[in-house]
Amino acid sequence: MYDPEHNTAWHIISSILGWSYFLAWSCSFYPQAFLNWKRKSVQGLSIDFLYYNIVGFFCYSIFNLSFFYSKQIQEEYKQREHTGDNLVRGNDVLFSVHAFLISLFTLFQTFHYKRDETQQISAIAQTLLSVAITGGFATLLAVYAGFAQLIDFMYYLSYVKLGVSLVKYIPQIWINYKKRSTVGWSIHNILLDCTGGLLSIIQLFLDAFLSNDWSGISGDPVKLGLGLQSMVFDFIFMFQHYVLYRDRTDVYIRSVDEERRRLIAEGRVPRTDEEITHYNYNN
Repeated sequence: MYDPEHNTAWHIISSILGWSYFLAWSCSFYPQAFLNWKRKSVQGLSIDFLYYNIVGFFCYSIFNLSFFYSKQIQEEYKQREHTGDNLVRGNDVLFSVHAFLISLFTLFQTFHYKRDETQQISAIAQTLLSVAITGGFATLLAVYAGFAQLIDFMYYLSYVKLGVSLVKYIPQIWINYKKRSTVGWSIHNILLDCTGGLLSIIQLFLDAFLSNDWSGISGDPVKLGLGLQSMVFDFIFMFQHYVLYRDRTDVYIRSVDEERRRLIAEGRVPRTDEEITHYNYNN
């Protein structure tokens, strides 16, 4: 009789899937940082998105670190779910911590490179993040007072991350819509993000199958939610970039001379204004 628990090959495949999604998701942060550096500008990039990312990945890092290293959390999880070990893996920990750090770096770029005066964190984002942080302190007080367990605080952090991920892309979609352009927003980030989301979901279901314990999926709702929502938004961005707004002219550059200097800096020397227009449209 087939016993998936002892099937080494499937466990190897699960490990490969895990590290593959880790690499895809981790690498997805770098195209945006590189684009900011190349343009010496963050114009066209949502500041709300960056702040959402920092808070979200901070929460996700604490959640994964606790589930992976804390004996208390692991025991509370077993009692809560009436099952074995949780499904948080080493690649989950590395991904979340790395994502938090590179998100901090990208936010730092917004203070160093050129940006519009209107590029500030919005009142809506400030309110949502303030409510999330206040809720975190309230949950900690409940744990301290004995009305909740520490694992409840960790689950709260995971839901904050999931909630943040559900709204963080909306400001960028709106900016692209208003400008009728995706310039300033890296499509390579989206392609890698979509790949990581798909691999993450496949690994989660495969691990549940191998352990013959499907409660592991409900016990790690943020991983499933992150994978699904990321692909939904990725498809929206790809539709904007490849279908709706195909003109690649940098609308934030004020003159043809500035555009020519940008192309020269990238190693492409256009001879005429028409060549600049032709290049931007076809790239």
